[in-house]
Amino acid sequence: MRRLSSGIPLLTSLLTLSAAAFLLPSCSTTRCLAEGEKRLVKNTIIVENDKKFPVSELTSYLKQKTPSWNPMLYVYNWQDGKGKGWDKLVRKAGTAPLVYDSLQMVNSCTNIGNHLEYLGYYNSTVTSSTAAKRSNPRKVEVTYNVHLGKRYPIKDISYVLPDQEEFRDEFYADTASVTVRRGDFLAESALEAESVRSSASFRNTGYYGFSKNYYIFEADTVSCPDSALLKYTIRNYTRNETGKSAVTFRKYTIGRVELLQEEDLRFREKLFRDFNILKTGDLYSESKVNTEYERYSTVGLFSSVNIQMTPRDSVPVVDCTIHPQKGKSQGFKFGLEASFTTTGLFSISPQLSYYHRNIFHGGEVLNASIKSDHQFSFTDTNKKSNEVAVSLSLLIPRFIPFSPKLTLGSAIPKTEVKLSYDYQNRPEYQRHIISASYGYTGVLKKLKMRYQFAPLSASMVWLPYMSEEFRKSIEHDKYMYNTYSDHSDLGANFYVLFSNFNYQTGLKDSHGWYAGMQFDLSGNIMSIFNSLMKKNSQGQSLFFNSPYAQYVRFDINAGRTWNWSNDEFYHSLALHLEAGLGYAYGNSITLPFEQQFYAGGANSLRGWTAKSVGPGTSKLDTFWTIPNQTGDMKLEFNIEYRFKIFWKIAGAVFVDAGNIWCLPGKDKDESSIFKFETLGESTAANWGVGLRGDLTFLVLRFDMGLRFHDPALDGSKWVAPSQWFKGSNYAFQFGVGYPF
Repeated sequence: MRRLSSGIPLLTSLLTLSAAAFLLPSCSTTRCLAEGEKRLVKNTIIVENDKKFPVSELTSYLKQKTPSWNPMLYVYNWQDGKGKGWDKLVRKAGTAPLVYDSLQMVNSCTNIGNHLEYLGYYNSTVTSSTAAKRSNPRKVEVTYNVHLGKRYPIKDISYVLPDQEEFRDEFYADTASVTVRRGDFLAESALEAESVRSSASFRNTGYYGFSKNYYIFEADTVSCPDSALLKYTIRNYTRNETGKSAVTFRKYTIGRVELLQEEDLRFREKLFRDFNILKTGDLYSESKVNTEYERYSTVGLFSSVNIQMTPRDSVPVVDCTIHPQKGKSQGFKFGLEASFTTTGLFSISPQLSYYHRNIFHGGEVLNASIKSDHQFSFTDTNKKSNEVAVSLSLLIPRFIPFSPKLTLGSAIPKTEVKLSYDYQNRPEYQRHIISASYGYTGVLKKLKMRYQFAPLSASMVWLPYMSEEFRKSIEHDKYMYNTYSDHSDLGANFYVLFSNFNYQTGLKDSHGWYAGMQFDLSGNIMSIFNSLMKKNSQGQSLFFNSPYAQYVRFDINAGRTWNWSNDEFYHSLALHLEAGLGYAYGNSITLPFEQQFYAGGANSLRGWTAKSVGPGTSKLDTFWTIPNQTGDMKLEFNIEYRFKIFWKIAGAVFVDAGNIWCLPGKDKDESSIFKFETLGESTAANWGVGLRGDLTFLVLRFDMGLRFHDPALDGSKWVAPSQWFKGSNYAFQFGVGYPF
């Protein structure tokens, strides 16, 4: 402990020096430019004749895009000019200034002009000018002045179609969906979008190979002043020995449907039959082929699925060959979280899981995992807690008891069966939890939604050992006594996640968002049989000689990440919000302990270890050898700024705020109860810094959280900066993956 505390002033000094180095105004970001070079610091686009025009439409067409400010610009200028080891290091770690290029400015004007014409602004003018900053003449700002050109509304549309009655009838039947209409402004972008839409519509009604290249649009802006006459033509010509000749559009039907299976890819033929929706003799439809691809992809067994459609020469028939590629069927995953405080408490939570994506050769996914949590003190050998959880789940690619054949779309639900065992050993008690559930999981891509529904979820909880001291301390506390007692749990739960995640890779888009909701309902079915059950001394109905739990629990998680990057620099801002509430009623006096909320740890309030904060303004209960603070509700907000330092190392600055609380009730301490008027006082908050190592296949994370608002303090809840590195006001956290 002495060695650790003596290192804190040094750490503080290093942080202070680093901050000063980044923020010193005397550190120029142009010092390392060559003679005659200037740094481009800002681009401004001004649309002179339409203030409502979305300038963001044009920004991406600039040849030189200015990055947002970042401190690594200053690091690059720490070079001493000798070009040796130190210079190489700061060049690698820092971000080079963007050197202004006049030729690129000219190219940007051309790019913007071309794009405006594509959008339907004809004969637009784009000019540019530069201005040096007064504070530093070597910093340049570029201004692009845009004068939008003339737009032509479409006065009338005439259609020129092939002389095929069936084709013409189908085209006119689809005119309600045509996206180019009278009164619209003429624009190449709109015409191209219409050709893509219309050709896809024909490919979905049997016209195999129908292309947007068959569409020709001709606009007459001379005959009608200030407007346009549009001729919408569809024709197909192929070249032969005599020149061009017209080809009749034909509808195709599906011929042979074959499976090309690799020898080392073993799966039952029934899987192919159940998921195949392409039948011989059916009319060809591109959307149906895409659905077929998605159905096989959702199995999760294949790395990719190639569906090849081959037209025959003499007849309008297209044969289908489905060729699934073998993916990685088995593997292991490892996770780790750890935290440490200056009070000597250390916590480590490793997790190892194994998966097999084709355990019974029908695309069934087996997941087996073991997770443990160990907490102990370096200074007190009696302070220790151990928890081991083992879980097993089987995911079957069908909605049992129904066949996948009955689901024609791509979103085929999967049936999931879970079984788990959890053993907890603390100085105060031992607890065993056995859980099982049966339910369904799936994805609705159009809604960007993933769901899990378990209509049957059950668990048994019993405590075979309880220390005499602990028993005596809770026997007169009705709330605590019921929290730590044997009970059963039978109910249902539902989880839904909306996000723009890629469901196949699990990765977020450049601007990722998610919003998840968990809803649990337990004990209502059991309550129907209350009159048939025995009662205990508190009037609770017993199931297998222990009370059954009756409660409702609701939990939401939401987050948003903004990523910005260019060739030199990457940074992102991540927000996270969590809110949860549980309420016990009927046969339950309290919410079961395993359903209660807690805060603190590597993915929560990082200035505290897990379960060491709250509820409310309560002080840490010294009765517990290892912190065990829980509550009926939780509110938490996190914000984190992430930035690349060098190579695969990134940094982070974050703020966490929130707490847990209890709902009003008998035998509950007043300081633990949630009240709107004391929300600010009872909110815990910390700030911190961290390092991330991005190893591609996993992210290693090390954070240091420092408390600046502690609701457990007497008097003022604010922690002075001089106290941040003292006592238990800071904690170290280690984790695998991002916290949110």
